[in-house]
Amino acid sequence: MKKKIASSLLSFTLAASLLTACAGNNEPNAPQTPAEGGEGAGSDEIVELDLFIHHSWYPVQSWRGTIADELTKRTGVKLNVTVASDDQQLPLMIASGDLPDLIFANRETRLENEDLAYPWNELIEQYAPDFVIDPTRLAVNTAQDGNVYSVMNSYATPEEWESNPFALGNDGNPGIAVREDIMEALGNPAIESLEDFENILDQVKAEYPDMVPLTIDINWIYHYFQMQFGMPPHSNWYEDGGTLHHKLKHPAMLEYYKFMNNMYRKGHILAENFTYGNDQIDDEYAQSGRAFAHMHTVSVAERNNAALAAQGEEFRFRMIPSTLTDKAINISSSTGFSGVYITRNNSNPEKSIQFLEYLASDEGKELVMFGIEGEQWEWHEDGYPVFTYDVNDEEYVNNEGLKWWYLYSDAIVEGLRAYVPGLQSTQALEEIKAVTEFSPAIGMVRLRSGTDERVIFDRIEEMRKNEEVKIYLATSEEAAEQAYHNMMKLADGIGIDRLEAYADEQYQKNLQEIE
Repeated sequence: MKKKIASSLLSFTLAASLLTACAGNNEPNAPQTPAEGGEGAGSDEIVELDLFIHHSWYPVQSWRGTIADELTKRTGVKLNVTVASDDQQLPLMIASGDLPDLIFANRETRLENEDLAYPWNELIEQYAPDFVIDPTRLAVNTAQDGNVYSVMNSYATPEEWESNPFALGNDGNPGIAVREDIMEALGNPAIESLEDFENILDQVKAEYPDMVPLTIDINWIYHYFQMQFGMPPHSNWYEDGGTLHHKLKHPAMLEYYKFMNNMYRKGHILAENFTYGNDQIDDEYAQSGRAFAHMHTVSVAERNNAALAAQGEEFRFRMIPSTLTDKAINISSSTGFSGVYITRNNSNPEKSIQFLEYLASDEGKELVMFGIEGEQWEWHEDGYPVFTYDVNDEEYVNNEGLKWWYLYSDAIVEGLRAYVPGLQSTQALEEIKAVTEFSPAIGMVRLRSGTDERVIFDRIEEMRKNEEVKIYLATSEEAAEQAYHNMMKLADGIGIDRLEAYADEQYQKNLQEIE
């Protein structure tokens, strides 16, 4: 494996290569790090660290619950948590230099700076010499200056995915659930294609005129249907003929937009759905009985049903197939979701890196994602966790502090959490995994803040959000097509060709680095 990593990383990169043969077992291949790895664990001294979470939607907003308490017990670390109020809070903090001990965020190139954050490789060498990170994770997390400032969670190598059949991905995959009682009233028609689904929505519109045929989470407008048209639902890029392109230029993009516009014009989707003010409105429609179908993630049926049971409602939801066309594809280009940055303002960098070392261990990842072994879960003899609680019970999960302290985790242990035999979400994820291709080289394409390319990218994204609503809500197919062409002209004027050229140059280099 070719690597272009600074010499400061070389020593533990070579050591990590000795562990790669272990990646084939059912557990993640992070090293087994003892719970007493830090000086605070096993003693009465508790180190408090301030953590800023750069996700305003985060459901757990304080260091409380069984898992937080257990992490403090095992590591000697307690976190004072602040969740962002909006997307502008972190940039203002960076500009002012008023940074907390730790920041949990999407990959943040502004923090990939030795003046603002400690490189993990330096802290590991000094305070946690047994903390070994595998070579692929080093490659996908190495900054332009050769340092590793964070390791993103929710990532696994293609080899890890292939060798862990029970790891199915996580809830960040799209799905649609429909009302079981109404399906029965309609005669349980088959849903084996997009046309089948549209026909059922037509029936619902005609026979239940006061019901919304389809309600969609505002943050998941396009994912499910773009996947059916052969577009990667989670990436802004796609590869064609060995070259990387911006997804707006995908050959199926216009077809997708016309499909969505047709759904709107037929009354399947409300106009207001494209401008919902928050991500709870769709839940209210579905769980109050005002919507037939609910589009969100693969757990949407399970979550709706848990809420309906708590409300005492009789009706329930069931998932439709994850793939309704022979073009359906899911490109896993992820190099992770978010990671921890240890800022230069950190009051105890030694304890911070040792805390992350524990979270990176199998024990740490399993505690965070599954719970306390023997009480909340245990291993099945086939190699997957069996839970004593409902993993889709959001109230229990959030109150216990399960899952959300995945400050260092990986997609395998998260994917194992998703494997619960008999659940609809499990079947949906199995269907998606069957059409998933892995391309971390796409995910390694990064646009640094302040560069011309990042400015172009951000301007295109802002323009897209404004212009595509005009496509969705066009009064005719011809008007939708014209609105699409108008949007692409704007993208051309902003510089989408220059952006593609820059991204493809990075992509080609990334392919060489991970060969």
